[in-house]
Amino acid sequence: MKYMHENARPFFLEGGENAVLLTHGFTGSPGHMRPLGDYLNAEGFTVQGLLLPGHGTSLADMRKTSWQDWLQAEMEAVRELKEEYRTVTVAGLSMGGCLSLIAAEQTQVDACVTISAPMKTLQRFTWAAPVAALFMPEIMWKNGAVNDKRRLDPEYNVGYAGMPTARVYDLNRLMKQARKNLYSVNCPLLSVQSHGDETISPDSAQIIQDESGTAVKEMLWLEEVPHVCTISREKDHIARVMTEFLQRVLHL
Repeated sequence: MKYMHENARPFFLEGGENAVLLTHGFTGSPGHMRPLGDYLNAEGFTVQGLLLPGHGTSLADMRKTSWQDWLQAEMEAVRELKEEYRTVTVAGLSMGGCLSLIAAEQTQVDACVTISAPMKTLQRFTWAAPVAALFMPEIMWKNGAVNDKRRLDPEYNVGYAGMPTARVYDLNRLMKQARKNLYSVNCPLLSVQSHGDETISPDSAQIIQDESGTAVKEMLWLEEVPHVCTISREKDHIARVMTEFLQRVLHL
């Protein structure tokens, strides 16, 4: 497989008997999760940075995948980790957060962490994406996104410069599925979101907290960092709070 960048590769950092599965977002790559993974591993966790099908290589590859492929990759990774480790935590950024929630809804994991996970879309007419794709196969990000790039660590800011139009439908499908069954999340839950996130609905983290079924839930609000906050100036803050949360709820 030809990766678009060295930090687009999946990673596996062996640590102790407590595993954390990190899942990147829509059009992103494991690079977005690597600083968090390194921090957790230094604290003794085994960490897997998952590469979702069609990501980290080319937009042409992503056009050939669907939400079923992404969800299958998530569930297979969870199953494999559960066979080998004492505890398994699922944690994801953006769409990866939706996949983490679905995994927590459908399997017995020990904790779940969502980071910038969308519960409502800010884009209209997502249902029409497959038809729109016939006329515009790809949508490239607007120049305005450069402001976010300046606030993100360039070493790890590895992702596509646009998106396959048809896959917007798949993103919306996962988002709706995750929210529909939030009541089934019974493991400890940490939700992270920034007030500076202009990509997702600003009440997404609160929705996750309010509608999830677990009695153990915490929230971390960040100030004025963009959507991919895992490689922003708040990355160490996120990692520290997540580590302390896991140590507490997993009784480490």
